[in-house]
Amino acid sequence: MKIGFVGLGKMGFNMAQHLLECGHDLVVFDLSENAIASLAEKGAVASTSLQDLSAMLPSPRIIWLMVPAGVPVDKTLDTLSALLQPGDIVIDGGNSHYTDSEKRAQRLNEKGIYFLDAGTSGGLEGARRGACIMVGGAKSAYDLVAPLLKDMCVENGYGYMGGSGSGHFAKMVHNGVEYGMMQAIGEGFNLLASSHHDFNLEEVSRVWANGSVIRGWLMDLVVRAFQRDPKLEFLSGRIADSGEGRWTVEAALEQEVSIPVIAASLFSRYRSRSEENLSDRVVSALRYEFGGHPFTEKP
Repeated sequence: MKIGFVGLGKMGFNMAQHLLECGHDLVVFDLSENAIASLAEKGAVASTSLQDLSAMLPSPRIIWLMVPAGVPVDKTLDTLSALLQPGDIVIDGGNSHYTDSEKRAQRLNEKGIYFLDAGTSGGLEGARRGACIMVGGAKSAYDLVAPLLKDMCVENGYGYMGGSGSGHFAKMVHNGVEYGMMQAIGEGFNLLASSHHDFNLEEVSRVWANGSVIRGWLMDLVVRAFQRDPKLEFLSGRIADSGEGRWTVEAALEQEVSIPVIAASLFSRYRSRSEENLSDRVVSALRYEFGGHPFTEKP
């Protein structure tokens, strides 16, 4: 397929490179000329503006956005909506709030333009080698881009969630679950380190990562982090949050649904900014390993 790809940050660049390797034709745009040039060297077609990008795409145009949530998405959509035609498809693969996606879909649908909200998971490795994507919006538009999603994702790693906003809602809840899982892992290793036993935490994580009930990618990343530093002393335990955990708790309050584990994990992130322990450094290490999220080095 020939598509437009807007936003070549850490996630977007990896996703675009993966699509090129899968045989898709990409016309790319980013505010960084260096990012455009780097991807052009890998086979993408460079564009100088959103106008230039849209002019080089066949009808119906398919444009994938990987730009920061909020105002940048709205500004991009405002420009594109004046350039696109009925039947064209815009996909927001970033971490937008689901209510924003619902409003954007309505605004574009009034012009006959399809808007899909695509919650993207898998971190930088997933973006590069196969992601997990949850899509909301018109089913007819989803069906048109399904071949693209198949190549972007691991096997069985994509699906249609429902109407507009459902893709980003599913991704929001996914990230809330992720908060809780990471917090539990961090607390477990903190308890091990505080015991009278002289645990080798790298060894424990290696064993847990192989055959245990809690094995999985997050545990694999813990192994990697402890291999980097057995005590994670290069890290500060101050844990940032990118918003999805808060949005999940807010949605639970609105819907009167009890999510105590996710809520507690969010509050633990706030606590980490005033005092820290090993559990905070484990969570900080996990965020760095899977998403390249910045961390604060210890002084």
